[in-house]
Amino acid sequence: MNFKSYLKSILVPLVLGVIVGFITSRSMNYDILVKPVLAPPGILFPIVWSILYILMGISYGMLKIKGISKESQKIYYLQLGVNLLWPIIFFIFKLRFIAFIWIILLDILVGLMIKYFYKDNKVASYLQIPYLIWVLFATYLNLAIYLLNR
Repeated sequence: MNFKSYLKSILVPLVLGVIVGFITSRSMNYDILVKPVLAPPGILFPIVWSILYILMGISYGMLKIKGISKESQKIYYLQLGVNLLWPIIFFIFKLRFIAFIWIILLDILVGLMIKYFYKDNKVASYLQIPYLIWVLFATYLNLAIYLLNR
C-alpha cells in the first residue's frame, strides 16, 4: 500500500513536468537569450526539475500515508499548477515580466506549502527546502533574463 502511494505521489508531478517540458520544448530559446553571470547551462534544468519533482512526490507521499491536512493538500496542488504554468508563460508566450510576477506567486506558494507541510510532518517540509531555493534562484534568472533581453 505505501509503495503504491509513494509511486503515485512521485509520478504525478514528474509526469506532469515531462508533459509541460514536451509542450514547451519547441518554444524554448534559453540558449539564445542573454543570461546573467550565474545562469546555469540549459541541460541542468531537466535534471534539477526531475530531482525536485521526485522530492515533491516523496514529501506528498509521506503526508498521504501519515495524514495530510486539507490546507496542505490544497496548497500542494495550487503550487503545482502555478509551477506547471510558468514555463508556458515564459517560453511559449514569451511574457517574461508576467512570468516574473507569476514566479513570485510560486515563491510565496512554495513557502506556504513548506509551512503547512511542517504542521503535518517536519521531514516532508524539509524535503521542500531545495525546491524553494531553486525557485528563488529561478526568480532571479527570470528577472535578469527579462531585463537583459528587453
